[in-house]
Amino acid sequence: MTTTTASHPSFRSLARESALDAAAILLPIRCAGCGAPDRRVCPSCTRALAPRPERASVAGLPVWAGLDYDGVARRVLLAYKDGGRADLAAALASPLRAAVAAAQREYGEPSRESALLPVLIPSTRAARRRRGFHPTGSVLARAHILVPPLWGALRLTRQTADQARLGAAGRAANRTGSLAASARLRGRSCLIVDDIVTSGSTVAEAARAIQAVGGRIAGVAAIARTPRRGTAMAGATPGELGANPVVPAVP
Repeated sequence: MTTTTASHPSFRSLARESALDAAAILLPIRCAGCGAPDRRVCPSCTRALAPRPERASVAGLPVWAGLDYDGVARRVLLAYKDGGRADLAAALASPLRAAVAAAQREYGEPSRESALLPVLIPSTRAARRRRGFHPTGSVLARAHILVPPLWGALRLTRQTADQARLGAAGRAANRTGSLAASARLRGRSCLIVDDIVTSGSTVAEAARAIQAVGGRIAGVAAIARTPRRGTAMAGATPGELGANPVVPAVP
C-alpha cells in the first residue's frame, strides 16, 4: 500500500483537522447535535450516534449504512461537512467502521482473497476548496479499518454541481460519466465508501467506472443513508445479488 507522506492529501487534511481540534479546546464550542455548551458532541448525542448498521438496496447496489440520515446524525453530518466542524470526524468514525465491518462480514473474514478494498469517491475542486478536507476520507482515516483504501482509485473526468441542490433526475444527469477508475482495480473486490447515500446516483456512477476497468462491486458502505430512499433487503445475500451486479441507470 502507498505510504503516507507529508505531500499526501490525507496527511495535509489530518494536519489541518488536528489544528482545528486543538483550537476547539481553547475556543467555546457547542454540541453539533443539540447545541449544548462545551461539548463537541454531548453524551446524549454520542449515544444517538451509536452505529446501527443496516443493509438496503439503492440504485441496484447493496448499501450498508451505520446510521439513518435524520435527527442527531443529520445535524452532526451537516455541521461536519458544511459547518466548518472538522473536529467531528472522530465522532463519525464508529458508524462508518460498523458499516464497513457489516459489508465485510457478508463476504467472510478478510483474507488475501476476500478482503474488500475501500474505494473513495473524490471531491470536486470547489468542495475541496470550501471545506479544506475530504469528508469521507478524513472519517475513514480515523475508523482504523483493517484494509486501507487505495487512494486515487477514482478520479473526476469533469467537475460536477453540488448534488444537494438537485432532484433525483438532476443528480443522475450530473453524475453520469463523471468518474474514471484506475486500472489497479482490475480483479479487485471493491467496497465503495461514501458519507451519505441519498438517491444513489453518485455510488452508481462509481460502480460503473469500477466495472469498466474490470473491478468487482461488493457494495457500498456509508456513514448514513437517507431513510426514504432505500428499500430494506432483509435476508438477501451477496450470492443472491451476484458477485458483480449490473448497475442500472438511476431514474
